[in-house]
Amino acid sequence: MSDIALDVVNLSFAYGKKQVLHDLSFQVKAGQCCILLGPNGAGKSTLFSLITRLYAYKQGEIDLAGFNIKKKPLKALGKLGVVFQQTTLDLDLTVQQNLRYHAALQGIGRKKANANIQEQLEQLGMYERRAELVRQLNGGHRRRVEIARALLHKPSVLLLDEPTVGLDVPSRESIVQHVHQLAQETDLAVLWATHLMDEVYDTDKLVVIHQGSLQAQGTKVDIMRKAGVDNLNDAFFNLTQGKS
Repeated sequence: MSDIALDVVNLSFAYGKKQVLHDLSFQVKAGQCCILLGPNGAGKSTLFSLITRLYAYKQGEIDLAGFNIKKKPLKALGKLGVVFQQTTLDLDLTVQQNLRYHAALQGIGRKKANANIQEQLEQLGMYERRAELVRQLNGGHRRRVEIARALLHKPSVLLLDEPTVGLDVPSRESIVQHVHQLAQETDLAVLWATHLMDEVYDTDKLVVIHQGSLQAQGTKVDIMRKAGVDNLNDAFFNLTQGKS
């Protein structure tokens, strides 16, 4: 069985005449954390919308855990967990009610749902707060709940769309550490869109895009070598904003 959890091949997309993605190809392996770097307007959100089937594409292919999302969309999307940039929790429900509702949408039975909810919340240090209204939680704790929700059905691939934007440093560090640990320990493949360089680990794979085109992919060392610099911030600038 292939260890490729997410396979994007020659993917292109346009809004009318405006080309947003240009022949984009990359892979994320099981157990790998892949950081998607790109400035605003690079095409990151469009890529996520295509992977989640919010948009339909005509050129290229996307496979999730071995399932083509056009040919076998239900099986493919059943392997996917997503945390969007904007919160999508119901603020007037408790943590547990939010998660039970999502589990029901995933077709998870009550007994298994309760076990999965407890497991995910305990890992995130949130189980004791399961009866609290989401409205009462701070931003970092809401993000933890959203990550727990995305993992309830044991997906093979986790998409994170700038999940730490606006959070304080301790909250960011906690979430980054938890997600990396999950990838390492459970073979979860992670595609993490961010512009915060301190969230990148040396072991991560990086995919740098600019104006919808792939600029570089590989480790931090690979990216810095290609950009001809010795730090990631300068490499990112040279590969994106430094371009005409």
